Order: sequence, then structure tokens, then C-alpha cells
Amino acid sequence: MDLRHLAARAVARVGALRARIRRIERREMVAFGRWIENTNNLLHLSILFIIPVLIAGVTFISNSVSTLSFLLFPPLASGSYTLFSDPEGRYASPVKFVVALTVGALCGLVAVGFTGWAYDPAGTALVHPSSAALAIFLAGVTTWLLDVEAPSAFSTALLTLVTGDVNPEEYVVSIFFASVVIAITFTVWREQFYERRAEYLYGTVRGDDHVLVPMRGETATQTAFFAARLAAAHSAGKVVLLDVLSPEATAEGDAGATAEAGGELDTDADASVERLESCAHKLRTQLGVPVEVAVARGDPLTATTEAAANTNSDLVVVPYEEDRGLLSDYIRGLFGGSYDTVAFRSTGETYRWRRILVLVSRPGDAAHAMIDFATRLAGKTGSVSVTTCISSEVERRPAESKLANLVETADGNIETRVARSDVTDFIASNAATYDLVVLGSSGDRSPASRFISPPTFERIREIDCDVAVFDRGH
Repeated sequence: MDLRHLAARAVARVGALRARIRRIERREMVAFGRWIENTNNLLHLSILFIIPVLIAGVTFISNSVSTLSFLLFPPLASGSYTLFSDPEGRYASPVKFVVALTVGALCGLVAVGFTGWAYDPAGTALVHPSSAALAIFLAGVTTWLLDVEAPSAFSTALLTLVTGDVNPEEYVVSIFFASVVIAITFTVWREQFYERRAEYLYGTVRGDDHVLVPMRGETATQTAFFAARLAAAHSAGKVVLLDVLSPEATAEGDAGATAEAGGELDTDADASVERLESCAHKLRTQLGVPVEVAVARGDPLTATTEAAANTNSDLVVVPYEEDRGLLSDYIRGLFGGSYDTVAFRSTGETYRWRRILVLVSRPGDAAHAMIDFATRLAGKTGSVSVTTCISSEVERRPAESKLANLVETADGNIETRVARSDVTDFIASNAATYDLVVLGSSGDRSPASRFISPPTFERIREIDCDVAVFDRGH
């Protein structure tokens, strides 16, 4: 008996350890997925894995073909880094990449010929200063006239002068073919993966189409329309309207009920279902989105989380609530939970949002999600302004690059703005020209940071448009 008991305890401990390891693995995978949604991280990861493989391939060919020079590699490596590090930048043309490297090598070849013509061939063991100067001059002029200026062109121009045992002509040919291989690889990577990264990496683009709406407060109807427009943008979109009743036991002793045909509900639940169905009918007829209704009893936060799980929802849209000037405990609980959550603060009877301001502070999954939501709401006829605020002019260029990376995968009428202003002052000055302001919940900031500088949404209470506060679920 003792041995069996010990064996059972050991098996239970092993099972618990395996379950914990799986939870850690899932958590790490989620964290990695959100990390790689940052375009800069994706580019660095691509550089780390793709360029070494390319150079290894060229090295393998070089070792197999004795006429190829190791001097191929420096310009190929630097040129490849230029391509992959900025796929939409000035030097990101595969054609220009091939032409620049080849033209640079040809200019070096001309300089070699000049050295042989102008000086005694026996004295050309070392590179003559005039040859180096001529190679660089010709590379600069030629690439300028052909509009293929690239740093790697100057390196091939100089390296052609010192090819060693390899004939300069063979070096030029090998540069051309090796650069073609790099260019083809880059083109496939950019078109098939980088430009379509939203399909593979950004969670809200693939999901967040089953939306749960807790119908709380006076703006519940406006919030339901907001959620329905988000869901309607996806073909598989669905909305679930939820009402949570007080936790007292029902006459039937039921702790919760769902509005299904033939179900017996208590009086309070009957009234709740009638109210929810009235709103659901408006959503179905005006927006054409499937809508279900659900009624539950118990603690509001627990009931909402359970309803999200039971209805397979991946986004919760809830009316904004405050308690003595701060977020209510209910909203705080949802913001710290497992589901993407939007707290929607309505200022009127708006049911259509065409001009939307999205405020982002840093790249990442939350920024992509907010832009995705904004483009869903704006549709084909609306406009989205993605904005970040800076404190000094030296931050402008990095901010512009950040915004460009964020919006290039999104569809629709989108502009980017970099404002040298305090974010609350900017919102106060511009909110009247927009129907909706979308901003983050600051959930990635520490409690001490939020205490010193409260989240932006808590500092913009008096503005003339609706506000959507987004929190990325955990």
C-alpha cells in the first residue's frame, strides 16, 4: 500500500510538472508572438537567420568553384544587410542592388585596365593610389547617372583591384550572379512574407471577430453598435449581448440562464432577454451581423469572463465606467484579464465613426490592434489618422519611421502624423475634428509609472468625441 501510494504521488507530481511546463511554453510562445509583431524585431530576426544562410550558400559555391574569390563576401554581406534591414527604404530595390554591385565591379575593372595601360605591369603588385581614386570616382559618377547609388557599389569597385589570383573579369561575373541570387531571395521574402506579415503575425487581423458586449450603463446601446461594426468587418463576425443579473437565486434555483428557445427564465431574466433582443434586432437589421443574447447571474467580472469563454469570444467591448474619477474595479478586472478588451466611452448618439484618431506611443501588438480596429470602423469611405507625440525635434525621424512600419500593412485611407506636443494638449486641440479617439490602456506600464503619470485616457475626460481604450489580453 505504501509503495502504491508513493507511486501515485510521484505520478501526480510528474503530471503537475508537465502541466506547468506546458503552461510556461504557451506563455512564452504568446510573448514571443507579440514580440515579433514589432516590425523592428521581425527585421532583426530575419537578418540573423537569412543572411548567414545566404552567405553560407555563396561560400559553399565558392569552395566548389576555384575561380570564385572570397572577396565576393564583404559587399554581398553589407548589401544584403542593407536590403533586409529596410525592405521599404531607399536601397531596397533588388534591381538596383544587382546593378549597383555589378557597375561598381565594372568600374574597378576599368581602373585595373587603366593601371596596366598607364604604368608598368610589373609594378602593379600593389594598388596604385590613382587606380583606387579612379575606381571610386567612376563608381560615384556611374551609379549617380544610373540612379543606383548604393554603398556596396564602392566596395566592389575597390575589391576588384585586389582580386589576387582571380582574374578581375571573373570577379565581375561572379559578383553579378551572386547578387542575383541575393536579390531573388530578398524579393521572395519581401513579397511572400514581409508584406503579408499581418496575415501571419498580427492576432487581431486574424481574430477578434467574436465580440462579447456586457450591456451595462446608459451607453450600452451605443457600445453594442460600436462592437457590431468591429465584428461586421470580418466575414465570421458575431456579437453576443450579455446581461449579468444580481446573484440572488432564481425561482428555479438556476444560477444563470441563456436566451434559448423554450428555456424557462425567471421574471428578471425575461425582462433582460426582452431588452437584449430589442437591441439585437436593431443590430441585425441595420448592420447585418449575427447577434446572440445571453443572461447570467453572479459576480459581474466572473460572469463576463465565463461568458466570453462559453461563447468563444475573443474580444470584450464594454461601456467605459469610472468610480470616483478612476476606472471601476470591473473595467480594471477586464483589463488585467485574458481577453482583448475595449472600454468605449460615448459622448452622444453616434452610431457611425468615419474620422478616427489613433494615438500610439510605441510599436507592438497593441498598436497594430488599435490601427486594425480603426480601419474596420472607418471602412472604405472613412479616414484614420495614426499619430504619435514627441517632445523634441530629434525624435521626429525615428517617430516617422515607426509610424510608417505600423501602417504599411493596414488597408484603407490612413495618414500618419508626428506632433511635437504633449499628448493631452494635442487631443484637446484636435478631438473636435474626429468622431473617435483610440488609445491604449497603458497596461504595459508599471503601477509606479501610472501613479506618477496617469494614463492618457484618465486625463482627457472633457473632449468632444467618443473614446475607445484598448487593452491587450494576457
